[in-house]
Amino acid sequence: MSMATQVPELAARVRDRLARHHPGAPVGELTVLPGGHSGLTYEVAAGDARYVVKAVPPGQRPVGRNDVLRQSRVLGALAGSMVPVPGVVAVDETQPAWFAMDFAAGEAIEPVLDDHEVDPATARARMLEIASVLRRLHGTDVHTPGLDAPAPLDAAGELERWSRTLRAVPVELRPDGEELLARLADGVPHGLPPVLLHGDFRLGNVLCVGERAVAVVDWEIWSVGDPRIDLGWFLLFADHRNFPQLGHAVPGLPGEAELLDTYLDGRPALPAMDWFRALGRMKMAAIMGHNLRRHREGKHHDPDQERLPPTIAAMIRTARDILG
Repeated sequence: MSMATQVPELAARVRDRLARHHPGAPVGELTVLPGGHSGLTYEVAAGDARYVVKAVPPGQRPVGRNDVLRQSRVLGALAGSMVPVPGVVAVDETQPAWFAMDFAAGEAIEPVLDDHEVDPATARARMLEIASVLRRLHGTDVHTPGLDAPAPLDAAGELERWSRTLRAVPVELRPDGEELLARLADGVPHGLPPVLLHGDFRLGNVLCVGERAVAVVDWEIWSVGDPRIDLGWFLLFADHRNFPQLGHAVPGLPGEAELLDTYLDGRPALPAMDWFRALGRMKMAAIMGHNLRRHREGKHHDPDQERLPPTIAAMIRTARDILG
Protein backbone atom coordinates (compact mmCIF):
# COMPACT_ATOMS: atom_id res chain seq x y z
CA MET A 1 0.00 0.00 0.00
CA SER A 2 1.41 3.38 -0.95
CA MET A 3 1.48 6.03 1.72
CA ALA A 4 1.18 8.78 -0.88
CA THR A 5 -2.51 7.98 -1.40
CA GLN A 6 -3.10 7.64 2.36
CA VAL A 7 -1.27 10.57 3.91
CA PRO A 8 -0.10 12.84 1.08
CA GLU A 9 1.07 15.71 3.29
CA LEU A 10 3.19 13.40 5.44
CA ALA A 11 4.58 11.61 2.37
CA ALA A 12 5.65 14.95 0.90
CA ARG A 13 7.40 15.96 4.13
CA VAL A 14 9.28 12.67 4.32
CA ARG A 15 10.34 12.82 0.67
CA ASP A 16 11.47 16.44 1.00
CA ARG A 17 13.65 15.69 4.03
CA LEU A 18 15.20 12.55 2.53
CA ALA A 19 15.85 14.33 -0.77
CA ARG A 20 17.89 16.90 1.18
CA HIS A 21 19.70 14.04 2.91
CA HIS A 22 20.48 12.43 -0.50
CA PRO A 23 20.96 15.30 -2.99
CA GLY A 24 20.26 14.20 -6.55
CA ALA A 25 19.18 10.68 -5.58
CA PRO A 26 15.65 9.46 -6.34
CA VAL A 27 13.38 9.03 -3.31
CA GLY A 28 10.90 6.18 -3.76
CA GLU A 29 7.31 5.72 -2.67
CA LEU A 30 6.63 5.02 0.98
CA THR A 31 5.12 1.59 1.50
CA VAL A 32 3.50 0.16 4.60
CA LEU A 33 5.85 -2.12 6.50
CA PRO A 34 3.96 -5.06 8.01
CA GLY A 35 4.57 -5.92 11.63
CA GLY A 36 4.81 -2.41 13.08
CA HIS A 37 2.77 -2.20 16.28
CA SER A 38 2.96 1.51 16.95
CA GLY A 39 1.93 4.54 14.97
CA LEU A 40 2.37 4.07 11.25
CA THR A 41 5.43 2.20 9.97
CA TYR A 42 6.74 2.53 6.42
CA GLU A 43 9.73 1.63 4.31
CA VAL A 44 11.27 4.00 1.77
CA ALA A 45 14.32 3.97 -0.50
CA ALA A 46 16.46 7.04 -1.15
CA GLY A 47 19.14 6.28 -3.70
CA ASP A 48 20.83 3.06 -2.52
CA ALA A 49 19.76 3.55 1.10
CA ARG A 50 16.68 2.05 2.74
CA TYR A 51 14.90 3.63 5.68
CA VAL A 52 12.07 2.85 8.06
CA VAL A 53 9.72 5.75 8.83
CA LYS A 54 7.56 5.83 11.98
CA ALA A 55 4.81 8.43 12.10
CA VAL A 56 1.97 9.52 14.36
CA PRO A 57 -1.32 8.50 12.68
CA PRO A 58 -3.27 11.52 11.37
CA GLY A 59 -5.78 12.79 13.90
CA GLN A 60 -4.19 10.78 16.73
CA ARG A 61 -2.52 12.34 19.75
CA PRO A 62 1.20 11.54 20.08
CA VAL A 63 0.86 9.57 23.31
CA GLY A 64 1.72 6.02 24.36
CA ARG A 65 2.60 3.77 21.45
CA ASN A 66 1.88 6.64 19.04
CA ASP A 67 4.55 8.85 20.62
CA VAL A 68 7.11 8.10 17.92
CA LEU A 69 9.46 10.92 18.96
CA ARG A 70 9.89 9.17 22.32
CA GLN A 71 11.20 6.16 20.36
CA SER A 72 13.57 8.36 18.37
CA ARG A 73 14.99 9.76 21.63
CA VAL A 74 16.00 6.37 23.02
CA LEU A 75 17.52 5.34 19.67
CA GLY A 76 19.46 8.60 19.56
CA ALA A 77 20.70 8.13 23.13
CA LEU A 78 21.94 4.61 22.30
CA ALA A 79 23.63 5.60 19.01
CA GLY A 80 27.28 4.58 19.06
CA SER A 81 26.84 2.58 22.28
CA MET A 82 27.44 -1.12 22.88
CA VAL A 83 23.71 -1.70 22.30
CA PRO A 84 23.05 -2.16 18.55
CA VAL A 85 20.15 0.02 17.36
CA PRO A 86 19.12 1.47 13.98
CA GLY A 87 20.60 4.91 13.34
CA VAL A 88 18.14 7.83 13.30
CA VAL A 89 18.62 9.94 10.14
CA ALA A 90 15.76 12.45 10.36
CA VAL A 91 13.33 13.70 13.01
CA ASP A 92 10.38 15.99 12.25
CA GLU A 93 8.58 17.25 15.36
CA THR A 94 5.82 19.02 13.42
CA GLN A 95 2.57 17.16 14.09
CA PRO A 96 1.84 14.59 12.89
CA ALA A 97 5.45 13.92 13.86
CA TRP A 98 7.69 11.30 12.30
CA PHE A 99 11.26 10.06 12.23
CA ALA A 100 13.32 8.00 9.82
CA MET A 101 15.88 5.38 10.81
CA ASP A 102 18.20 3.07 8.94
CA PHE A 103 16.57 -0.11 7.64
CA ALA A 104 18.32 -2.87 9.61
CA ALA A 105 18.49 -6.10 7.63
CA GLY A 106 18.18 -9.28 9.65
CA GLU A 107 15.64 -11.68 11.11
CA ALA A 108 13.82 -11.37 14.42
CA ILE A 109 12.57 -14.84 15.32
CA GLU A 110 11.32 -16.05 18.69
CA PRO A 111 12.71 -19.63 18.73
CA VAL A 112 10.04 -21.32 20.89
CA LEU A 113 7.03 -19.47 19.43
CA ASP A 114 7.57 -18.48 15.79
CA ASP A 115 6.82 -20.74 12.85
CA HIS A 116 10.07 -19.81 11.07
CA GLU A 117 12.69 -22.49 11.61
CA VAL A 118 16.04 -21.40 13.00
CA ASP A 119 18.98 -23.77 13.28
CA PRO A 120 19.00 -24.76 17.00
CA ALA A 121 22.71 -23.91 17.39
CA THR A 122 22.04 -20.46 15.89
CA ALA A 123 19.04 -19.93 18.18
CA ARG A 124 21.17 -20.89 21.18
CA ALA A 125 23.97 -18.51 20.22
CA ARG A 126 21.51 -15.66 19.65
CA MET A 127 19.84 -16.12 23.04
CA LEU A 128 23.21 -15.99 24.81
CA GLU A 129 24.29 -13.01 22.70
CA ILE A 130 21.24 -10.94 23.57
CA ALA A 131 21.56 -11.75 27.27
CA SER A 132 24.84 -9.80 27.02
CA VAL A 133 23.11 -7.07 24.98
CA LEU A 134 20.55 -6.72 27.78
CA ARG A 135 23.34 -6.35 30.35
CA ARG A 136 24.88 -3.58 28.24
CA LEU A 137 21.49 -1.88 27.84
CA HIS A 138 21.04 -1.88 31.61
CA GLY A 139 24.50 -0.33 31.94
CA THR A 140 23.46 2.72 29.88
CA ASP A 141 23.54 6.07 31.69
CA VAL A 142 19.89 7.05 32.15
CA HIS A 143 21.01 10.69 32.19
CA THR A 144 22.35 10.47 28.63
CA PRO A 145 21.70 13.84 26.91
CA GLY A 146 18.54 13.86 24.83
CA LEU A 147 17.01 10.77 26.44
CA ASP A 148 14.62 12.77 28.64
CA ALA A 149 13.87 9.67 30.69
CA PRO A 150 10.55 9.40 32.55
CA ALA A 151 10.33 8.97 36.31
CA PRO A 152 11.52 5.48 37.32
CA LEU A 153 9.01 2.66 37.68
CA ASP A 154 9.52 0.42 40.71
CA ALA A 155 8.33 -3.14 41.30
CA ALA A 156 5.20 -2.00 43.17
CA GLY A 157 4.25 0.37 40.35
CA GLU A 158 4.78 -2.31 37.70
CA LEU A 159 2.68 -4.78 39.71
CA GLU A 160 -0.12 -2.25 40.17
CA ARG A 161 -0.20 -1.38 36.47
CA TRP A 162 -0.38 -5.00 35.29
CA SER A 163 -2.76 -6.07 38.07
CA ARG A 164 -5.30 -3.65 36.57
CA THR A 165 -4.85 -5.29 33.16
CA LEU A 166 -5.30 -8.80 34.55
CA ARG A 167 -8.36 -7.81 36.60
CA ALA A 168 -9.99 -6.47 33.42
CA VAL A 169 -9.89 -10.02 32.01
CA PRO A 170 -13.04 -12.10 32.69
CA VAL A 171 -12.53 -14.24 35.80
CA GLU A 172 -13.11 -17.52 33.94
CA LEU A 173 -10.13 -16.76 31.67
CA ARG A 174 -7.71 -16.21 34.57
CA PRO A 175 -8.08 -19.17 36.95
CA ASP A 176 -6.53 -18.39 40.37
CA GLY A 177 -5.43 -14.99 39.06
CA GLU A 178 -6.61 -13.18 42.20
CA GLU A 179 -4.58 -15.49 44.44
CA LEU A 180 -1.49 -14.85 42.31
CA LEU A 181 -1.99 -11.07 42.53
CA ALA A 182 -2.38 -11.28 46.31
CA ARG A 183 0.82 -13.31 46.66
CA LEU A 184 2.76 -10.92 44.44
CA ALA A 185 1.45 -7.95 46.45
CA ASP A 186 2.51 -9.64 49.70
CA GLY A 187 6.11 -10.04 48.60
CA VAL A 188 7.12 -6.92 46.63
CA PRO A 189 10.95 -6.85 46.80
CA HIS A 190 13.17 -3.90 47.58
CA GLY A 191 14.18 -2.02 44.46
CA LEU A 192 17.50 -1.90 42.66
CA PRO A 193 18.92 1.31 41.16
CA PRO A 194 16.85 2.17 38.06
CA VAL A 195 18.23 1.39 34.60
CA LEU A 196 17.10 1.88 31.02
CA LEU A 197 14.44 -0.76 30.25
CA HIS A 198 13.32 -1.96 26.83
CA GLY A 199 9.98 -3.25 28.12
CA ASP A 200 9.60 -6.17 25.68
CA PHE A 201 13.13 -7.52 25.44
CA ARG A 202 13.29 -10.89 23.66
CA LEU A 203 14.70 -12.38 20.45
CA GLY A 204 11.52 -11.48 18.56
CA ASN A 205 12.53 -7.83 19.00
CA VAL A 206 16.19 -8.19 18.06
CA LEU A 207 17.24 -8.37 14.41
CA CYS A 208 20.05 -10.88 13.94
CA VAL A 209 22.34 -11.85 11.10
CA GLY A 210 23.72 -15.32 11.70
CA GLU A 211 24.57 -15.51 15.39
CA ARG A 212 25.08 -11.75 15.75
CA ALA A 213 22.56 -9.21 17.05
CA VAL A 214 22.51 -6.22 14.68
CA ALA A 215 19.59 -4.11 15.95
CA VAL A 216 17.30 -4.05 18.99
CA VAL A 217 13.94 -2.76 17.71
CA ASP A 218 10.37 -2.04 18.92
CA TRP A 219 11.08 0.56 21.61
CA GLU A 220 7.44 1.65 22.06
CA ILE A 221 7.31 0.94 25.80
CA TRP A 222 10.86 1.76 26.94
CA SER A 223 11.10 3.17 30.44
CA VAL A 224 13.44 3.48 33.40
CA GLY A 225 13.12 1.07 36.30
CA ASP A 226 14.30 -2.07 38.07
CA PRO A 227 16.48 -4.20 35.75
CA ARG A 228 14.75 -7.37 36.95
CA ILE A 229 11.55 -6.23 35.20
CA ASP A 230 13.22 -6.73 31.79
CA LEU A 231 14.99 -9.89 32.95
CA GLY A 232 11.90 -11.64 34.28
CA TRP A 233 10.18 -11.06 30.94
CA PHE A 234 13.15 -12.14 28.79
CA LEU A 235 13.59 -15.40 30.72
CA LEU A 236 9.98 -16.42 29.97
CA PHE A 237 10.93 -17.14 26.37
CA ALA A 238 13.63 -19.67 27.24
CA ASP A 239 11.21 -22.57 27.77
CA HIS A 240 8.53 -23.74 25.31
CA ARG A 241 6.68 -25.43 28.18
CA ASN A 242 5.60 -21.99 29.38
CA PHE A 243 3.38 -21.83 26.27
CA PRO A 244 1.16 -24.96 26.08
CA GLN A 245 -0.27 -25.56 22.57
CA LEU A 246 1.74 -22.55 21.33
CA GLY A 247 5.39 -23.30 21.98
CA HIS A 248 7.73 -25.93 20.55
CA ALA A 249 10.99 -27.36 21.86
CA VAL A 250 14.29 -26.02 20.51
CA PRO A 251 17.12 -28.46 21.30
CA GLY A 252 20.02 -26.86 23.17
CA LEU A 253 18.28 -23.55 23.82
CA PRO A 254 19.79 -22.06 27.01
CA GLY A 255 17.56 -22.26 30.05
CA GLU A 256 16.81 -19.47 32.50
CA ALA A 257 19.80 -20.22 34.75
CA GLU A 258 22.30 -20.13 31.88
CA LEU A 259 20.82 -16.92 30.49
CA LEU A 260 20.98 -15.30 33.94
CA ASP A 261 24.63 -16.37 34.34
CA THR A 262 25.43 -14.87 30.94
CA TYR A 263 23.66 -11.64 31.85
CA LEU A 264 25.46 -11.40 35.21
CA ASP A 265 28.87 -12.10 33.63
CA GLY A 266 30.49 -12.92 36.95
CA ARG A 267 28.67 -10.29 39.00
CA PRO A 268 26.74 -11.26 42.17
CA ALA A 269 23.33 -12.89 41.76
CA LEU A 270 20.33 -10.56 41.77
CA PRO A 271 18.03 -10.87 44.80
CA ALA A 272 14.35 -11.84 44.51
CA MET A 273 14.56 -12.95 40.87
CA ASP A 274 11.78 -15.49 41.49
CA TRP A 275 9.33 -12.66 42.24
CA PHE A 276 10.18 -11.01 38.91
CA ARG A 277 9.94 -14.33 37.06
CA ALA A 278 6.44 -14.72 38.51
CA LEU A 279 5.64 -11.10 37.61
CA GLY A 280 6.63 -11.76 33.98
CA ARG A 281 4.21 -14.68 33.84
CA MET A 282 1.41 -12.60 35.34
CA LYS A 283 2.05 -9.90 32.71
CA MET A 284 1.89 -12.47 29.90
CA ALA A 285 -1.38 -13.87 31.28
CA ALA A 286 -2.77 -10.32 31.42
CA ILE A 287 -1.73 -9.51 27.84
CA MET A 288 -3.08 -12.76 26.43
CA GLY A 289 -6.30 -12.46 28.44
CA HIS A 290 -6.77 -8.89 27.20
CA ASN A 291 -6.26 -9.96 23.56
CA LEU A 292 -8.61 -12.93 23.90
CA ARG A 293 -11.28 -10.75 25.52
CA ARG A 294 -11.05 -8.20 22.68
CA HIS A 295 -11.48 -11.01 20.14
CA ARG A 296 -14.51 -12.48 21.94
CA GLU A 297 -16.11 -9.04 22.27
CA GLY A 298 -15.70 -8.50 18.53
CA LYS A 299 -13.28 -5.58 18.95
CA HIS A 300 -10.47 -7.33 17.10
CA HIS A 301 -11.41 -10.49 15.17
CA ASP A 302 -8.59 -13.03 15.48
CA PRO A 303 -9.66 -16.69 15.88
CA ASP A 304 -6.03 -17.58 16.71
CA GLN A 305 -6.65 -16.03 20.15
CA GLU A 306 -8.79 -19.06 21.02
CA ARG A 307 -5.55 -21.05 21.39
CA LEU A 308 -4.53 -18.94 24.39
CA PRO A 309 -6.52 -20.26 27.41
CA PRO A 310 -4.14 -23.17 28.24
CA THR A 311 -1.15 -20.81 28.17
CA ILE A 312 -2.92 -18.17 30.29
CA ALA A 313 -3.74 -20.84 32.88
CA ALA A 314 -0.16 -22.19 32.75
CA MET A 315 1.33 -18.72 33.24
CA ILE A 316 -0.73 -18.18 36.39
CA ARG A 317 -0.13 -21.73 37.70
CA THR A 318 3.66 -21.65 37.17
CA ALA A 319 3.91 -18.13 38.64
CA ARG A 320 2.26 -19.43 41.82
CA ASP A 321 4.61 -22.43 41.83
CA ILE A 322 7.65 -20.15 41.52
CA LEU A 323 6.47 -18.08 44.49
CA GLY A 324 6.32 -21.33 46.52
